Amino acid sequence: MGSVKEAALAVCYGAHAIGLVGKMPSGPGTIPDELILEISKSVPPSVSRFLLTSETSSKGIVNHHKRTLTDTIQIVDIPENQSYKLIKQQLPYIKLVQVIHVIDDKSVDIAVSLSSLVDGLLLDSGNPNLKRKELGGTGRVHNWKLSRKIVESVKIPVFLAGGLTSENVAEAIEMVHPFGVDVCSGVRTNGFLDERKLVDFISTVNKL
Repeated sequence: MGSVKEAALAVCYGAHAIGLVGKMPSGPGTIPDELILEISKSVPPSVSRFLLTSETSSKGIVNHHKRTLTDTIQIVDIPENQSYKLIKQQLPYIKLVQVIHVIDDKSVDIAVSLSSLVDGLLLDSGNPNLKRKELGGTGRVHNWKLSRKIVESVKIPVFLAGGLTSENVAEAIEMVHPFGVDVCSGVRTNGFLDERKLVDFISTVNKL
């Protein structure tokens, strides 16, 4: 979400959660922490508020949360060793969702190994191994067969992201069987939330 108005529109049409993107090395949709806090406060408690953070240290992630006060932290890069435990100790009531960038079979192994440390996984397109890390917001579809394998291999909720639109989300859900779906570019036009695309996407999902 890029504004209080966009968040209100998403909530109005039935979004169960909204994403608020902090500073990233690449990708669209980043907003200042002050705006994330403002949007977070404007959303009703029944709707989850995901802070997307590229911080990788427990201190950095906890401090980012304290500036924004969301109820869920979506970690878009792989944190430093033991970070999850330290974050949980300091933020025991905040949900942690780890992003897995689905590239190859190694992505499945990473997802399985981290699944016991977090509350959920989000499968996205991107490549954190590039010199300038690509941590989401690509608008590209990845290999859904690998995503399905991850869903079948873990015991926690798995969200699917990456290039989803009203045209392909039904096929994606049928193939992957995720707990939920995450959309960004598929409901935007020229960088702004497109009401028509939003309605089409949510109505398509609700029919399934």
